[in-house]
Amino acid sequence: MPAPAAKQASNGHRQNGAPRTEASTGESAEPGANTHVNGTPAAVPTAVTRSDARSGDDVEAGIVALWRSYGESRDQNERDRLVLHYAPLVKYVAGRVGTGLPAHVDVADLIQSGIFGLVDAIEKFEPERGLKFETYAMQRIRGAILDDLRSQDWVPRSVRSRARDVERALERLGAKLQRTPTDRELAAELKIGLAELRELYGQLQLTSVVALDELITPNKGGSSLAESLPDDAAEDPVASLVDQDSRRQLADAIAQLAERDRVVVTLYYFENLTLAEIGKVLGVTESRVCQLHTRAVLRLRTKLNEQSEA
Repeated sequence: MPAPAAKQASNGHRQNGAPRTEASTGESAEPGANTHVNGTPAAVPTAVTRSDARSGDDVEAGIVALWRSYGESRDQNERDRLVLHYAPLVKYVAGRVGTGLPAHVDVADLIQSGIFGLVDAIEKFEPERGLKFETYAMQRIRGAILDDLRSQDWVPRSVRSRARDVERALERLGAKLQRTPTDRELAAELKIGLAELRELYGQLQLTSVVALDELITPNKGGSSLAESLPDDAAEDPVASLVDQDSRRQLADAIAQLAERDRVVVTLYYFENLTLAEIGKVLGVTESRVCQLHTRAVLRLRTKLNEQSEA
């Protein structure tokens, strides 16, 4: 019978998960308007756009009904459906908060904290007050993210606040004086003494901490900050090469000395004997050893100068 079909078309409900085009106009569709080719409409009439607009209204009405049902039953499944619906808010707020944070802070961690804020907002929201949930939820999400960040911060909030005061004072004085202000000028701007300012500098050192695994180059294959820090205990390769070359030149110069001069240099510099002890070894007086030592040093200096000029 045609009557039930017409009634079904006019009530605006979906059939098999797709909106009927004749439902949005209240008129019967033209022949061939709903012809499908491989499951795709052959033509997209203006009625589809109107149907999309009505589907948005249906979603809004469904959310209102879901809020009403959740307010009456407090069912966890309905709460989870609301969390899924408003989850994009968490990603948006986390992205805004993460903009001013260091690079080592993972946005995924911020989103995880924001989810707890969203759940708390849904559980405490009162629709009967007439407030917009999105505005209320964004405040709760942002608060949850900031609370989690503060709980991970080892620096007291008072020190963070003083650090911001110092930064603002430096900006004001820099713009006013057109130069870097002195400590005395900064202390006057902050209305504190010079000794108190220097004590404040010591406290603010706690805030100057960076992650050593943070990359210092933008590309993925860049080195970390830890790899760029100097190792004071490490041996300088250039100094090591220079020292080895100097030792080689000195050994060559010593080998060219007369035998007695070479013995004096070896016993004095390598065996750490005194001039008197060397005299006993050679069977000469200490003054004679001193003469031999002076002659050997002069000859070595001449040899080394010749090698450096060659």
